[in-house]
Amino acid sequence: MSERDGVDEILEQWRAERPDLDHSPVGVVGRISRLARELEARMEVVYREHGLEPGWHDVLATLRRSGPPFQLRPSDFTGMLMLTSSGTTKRLDRLERAGLIQRTPDPTDRRGVLITLTDAGHDLIDTVTEAHLDNERDLIAALSEPERERLAALLRKLQLGLPPL
Repeated sequence: MSERDGVDEILEQWRAERPDLDHSPVGVVGRISRLARELEARMEVVYREHGLEPGWHDVLATLRRSGPPFQLRPSDFTGMLMLTSSGTTKRLDRLERAGLIQRTPDPTDRRGVLITLTDAGHDLIDTVTEAHLDNERDLIAALSEPERERLAALLRKLQLGLPPL
């Protein structure tokens, strides 16, 4: 492959400065890190076009994927979205003010709350999901179907094999 990216330059510089070290992990980790930021920036454009603030899509999509009655506990989001409980609360507050979710008492736990997707939230996430998937398809268009499947399998393997924090 004759095309080079910024990571190739970084690797070249490190090899010149520290030839005694194996810099090959930078080729993978550096590219994944840069790619994640680039993809996120391109996905946020679609979210903004539909009136979503950063982070809203994940909450609405998580509720929508949960199936009827499109309802979860706040603690469910904390784990799924990798947020602190205060970060989850702030995000849910903004979504509730926008009329996209509602909080109701949990009938099975007097101290608990359930987060439910409103009709407006349901309609919005269904519309955004179509645009989001079209956008994601465009973002990976440089890869053939077999390449996408192989990359997805390798990324899954890498994610599952990460050492614990």
